[in-house]
Amino acid sequence: MIVDCAIYRDGRRTEGPADFSDALDEARATEGHSFLWIGLHEPTEKEFDLVTSEFGLHPLAVEDALHAHQRPKLEIYDDSLFVVLKPVTYDDDADVVTTSELMLFVGDSFVVTVRHGEGSPLADVRRRLEREPEVLRHGPTSVLYAVSDAVVDQYIEVAGELQADLEGLEAEVFAPVGGDTRNTASRIYAFKRQVMEFRRATVPLTDPMARLTGAGVPFVPEHSQPFFRDVSDHLTRANESVEGLDRLLTDILSAHLAQMGVQQNDDMRKISAWAAMAAVPTMIAGVYGMNFDHMPELRQPWGYPAVVALMAGLVFWLHRLFKRRGWL
Repeated sequence: MIVDCAIYRDGRRTEGPADFSDALDEARATEGHSFLWIGLHEPTEKEFDLVTSEFGLHPLAVEDALHAHQRPKLEIYDDSLFVVLKPVTYDDDADVVTTSELMLFVGDSFVVTVRHGEGSPLADVRRRLEREPEVLRHGPTSVLYAVSDAVVDQYIEVAGELQADLEGLEAEVFAPVGGDTRNTASRIYAFKRQVMEFRRATVPLTDPMARLTGAGVPFVPEHSQPFFRDVSDHLTRANESVEGLDRLLTDILSAHLAQMGVQQNDDMRKISAWAAMAAVPTMIAGVYGMNFDHMPELRQPWGYPAVVALMAGLVFWLHRLFKRRGWL
C-alpha cells in the first residue's frame, strides 16, 4: 500500500496530485528543481502495476521489489537505479537479529521506495530530511544517500549491542567450571547464527557503496560522491565489527570445547583414582574368598583384622598418592 506520497520543490514538501502521472509531470516540468517521492509497504502485484506503468520501471527490478528476498545490490537501468538495502534490528531480550528489505528506484525526478518487513528507518529519514531542505534540494540522490546512511548507522548500533552481549557470553564461558555446559555451547552456536544473519546484510553492500562513490553511475552527480564515501567508511567500520565478532565467537567456541575436554580429563582421572582404590580391597577380598584349606593366616585369630587393616592401609596410601598428584 502507499504509505506516503509528496512532491519536494526546492527542498520543501508539497502534497502530490492523486494521479501519479500528473504528479510526475509536475515534478519534471520544474527541470530538476523538484521530485516526487512515493513510499510503498509490501505492495501487491496489482498495486505496483500502476507505479510501474507511470514510472517506466524495468520489469526485472519490479519482480525483485515485489518478491523481496534479495541481496544488497545496485542495478542500473535506462530510466532509473535500483538499489536493495537490508535494514537490521536486534532484539536484546531474545538475542535475535531480524533483517527486513528496502528497495529504492531512483530516477531523474522521482524516488520510489518499497519496504518489506518492519525494521525500516524510512519514516524517520523522511521526517529528518523534511527538516533539512538544503539537503533535499539535491534531488532524488539526497534520498538515496539519507536512506543508505540511516541503514548503515543502524548496522553500527546493532554491532555495538551484539558486542556487549558477546562480552557477557565470553565472561560466562571463562567463569569457574560448573553449570550446564551444553546450554553454553548452544548459546554460542545460536549467537554465531545471528552474527551470520547480520553479515548477510552488511558484507554484500560493500560493492554497491563502492560503485556509488565513483564516477559513471547515472542519477548520482559528482558533488554527491563524497557523501557516499562517508557512508562507505561507516559500512567498512560495520563490516570490521562483524568480522571481529565472528572471529571472537570462533575463539570462544574453541576455548569452551577445550575447557570441556580438560574437565572431562579431570573427571576421568578422579574416576580412575576411585576405581584403583576400590580395586585393591576387592582383589584381597577375592583372594581370601577362595575355597582353599591351605591359605596364609587362615586359621589365625588375628588373620581377619590383619587383612582388613591391610586393605585400609593400602586404600589410605593410594588416596594420599592420588591427592598429591592432583587426581583427587
